[in-house]
Amino acid sequence: MALTRIYLIRHGATILTAEDRFAGATNVPLSDEGRAQAGRLAQRLKGLPVAAVYASPLDRTMETARILAAPHQLEVHPRDGLREISHGHWEQLTRAEVEQQFPAEASAWDEDPFTFAPEGGESGLAVTARALPALMEVVRQHEGESLIVVSHKATIRLLLSSLLGFDPRRYRDNLDQNPAALNVVDFKDPVRARLMLFNDTSHYSEDTLIKPDTPKACLSTWWAK
Repeated sequence: MALTRIYLIRHGATILTAEDRFAGATNVPLSDEGRAQAGRLAQRLKGLPVAAVYASPLDRTMETARILAAPHQLEVHPRDGLREISHGHWEQLTRAEVEQQFPAEASAWDEDPFTFAPEGGESGLAVTARALPALMEVVRQHEGESLIVVSHKATIRLLLSSLLGFDPRRYRDNLDQNPAALNVVDFKDPVRARLMLFNDTSHYSEDTLIKPDTPKACLSTWWAK
């Protein structure tokens, strides 16, 4: 199989991003900042050969994908398997609100977010079980081509954990994804992947010496300890 390159991208910022709320299944639009982030990334990628564009069907990912697809004059193909993790009855709550209202669930989720899910929500395992086959199907369909795939923070981290053999129970602790971040994954075949670029946001600024921002908020408590 010829080398297949995936530009794996998180959607741009939304109106809830700055509030650091659980909003996986909540269908929120991009903010003006998020549209600007996607626009700068589109300029960065416009000169590259892109055969197709795929995205989670939620509004924020579809809008990001359309912005990225426009310079290539491509339509966006929605894939349900790429949607974000659902947090069930935690949706739209802050971390502090979840810890106050559902302390036992919050503790169990901190211990193992891969197998535990809040009431009405999904585990990381469930997300991987739908997202990984969706990505593998795209890779098989586009052998030897370059593609844009737009998804979400947790889904991308779970995909990378699976593809690279990381402990998936640590996906929230060890991996991050900023809004409109660019990841590049090359596939020798659908089960052999190499990460070439991770969580890159250099398109945020024209400053060639740009450095990643220090996170000011994070849903994982492990990093703050």
